[in-house]
Amino acid sequence: SPFWILNILSEEMARGLMKRTVCAKSIFELWGHGRSAEELYASLKNYPMDKMLPYLQSDSTYKVHIHTFNKTLTQAQKIKKIDALEFLPFKGKVNLKNPEHIFWILEDYGMDPNNVPEEPFHLYFGRWIADGQRELIESYSVKRRHFIGNTSMDACLSFIMANHGRVKPNDVVYDPFVGTGGLLISSAHFGAYVCGTDIDYNTIHGLGKASRKNQKWRGPDENIRANLRQYGLEKYYLDALVSDSSRPIWRKGMLFDAIITDPPYGIREATRRMGSQKETVKSTERSTENHIFVSSNYHLSDIFFDLLKFAAEYLVMGGRLVYWLPIYRPEYTEEIIPRHPCLKLISNCEQMLSSHTSRRLITMEKVKEFKDQDQNSYLLDGQYMPYRGHNSFREKYFSGVTKRIAKEEKDNQK
Repeated sequence: SPFWILNILSEEMARGLMKRTVCAKSIFELWGHGRSAEELYASLKNYPMDKMLPYLQSDSTYKVHIHTFNKTLTQAQKIKKIDALEFLPFKGKVNLKNPEHIFWILEDYGMDPNNVPEEPFHLYFGRWIADGQRELIESYSVKRRHFIGNTSMDACLSFIMANHGRVKPNDVVYDPFVGTGGLLISSAHFGAYVCGTDIDYNTIHGLGKASRKNQKWRGPDENIRANLRQYGLEKYYLDALVSDSSRPIWRKGMLFDAIITDPPYGIREATRRMGSQKETVKSTERSTENHIFVSSNYHLSDIFFDLLKFAAEYLVMGGRLVYWLPIYRPEYTEEIIPRHPCLKLISNCEQMLSSHTSRRLITMEKVKEFKDQDQNSYLLDGQYMPYRGHNSFREKYFSGVTKRIAKEEKDNQK
């Protein structure tokens, strides 16, 4: 159901929640609900009168909205449902443009658009308190952003990640795989100072080929700073550095209030780290600024463990690590979630990518001060081997794609 009944201690707390969420549309003070109109009316008659009266006074104005999920009502049907509430002691005047109080009738007709019932499954009536921040999804849309890449994070998911990280004003938020800086924008919107690193010299400096259709090269105003400037958030931008996340460049100490990132999975962006001439697997890459370095393979299992070790060492106590973990669904178990003795798993949410792959939004909180003995603790407890399965995610992902293409071609030949 799209409707959720919550127990919240105060209206102030409810308004605070809605100032942050991009998932919830609106929140109401629930006066009554039922599985039929009769049940709803009976529920409303049992609602304490002393809680109703402050919003029904003769010197107040109000209006009533009707929202139906999965069904469209005619204006005549809506008016009929509103008139049926005449037993409520409304004493104020109706004001459709600028009312003091807004009341909503909410009707749930289920989730199947091909099988809409005549009568709703659930009905709710309540006083509107606040709307969520759904408009941020549109106003921060990647479609209109100056600087994007192949894997720029969707605006909605960026704000969800910032909320999981409990980002607040004056925090310092870091992204070790910063790319085009999409995750920095949501944190800066909530008043945090943001910074990041990436191994890709061209992306950090906004050089090279553009990711947009019908645009060959990136323009002079395509960079991370320009993105934050676009939204009036430049004052929160600390910097972005060319750096290898497997070799931290930071001084020792707890520097960051949150680490929010989306590591590369090897699908649309390569997983690589700085190498040496002695390493067997290596390639030389040259940027448009004649910046030369040698890179080597960076296994997914190593990416995640380096990330957890970094978070354990550089997060403040109570600080949060939020990142995406790609999963091959047929083989998924809780045991493959990377762990660290300094970090507590807070939440594990799934986003489906295909029938056989998904990614998990992992949120962890620092609960223990980092000690030298925690450096490689994961190697000692026998849990390291299950995580190696992440290294074959790319092959499993493309095996599924290959099978799907073959099936589509076979179906087309029939």
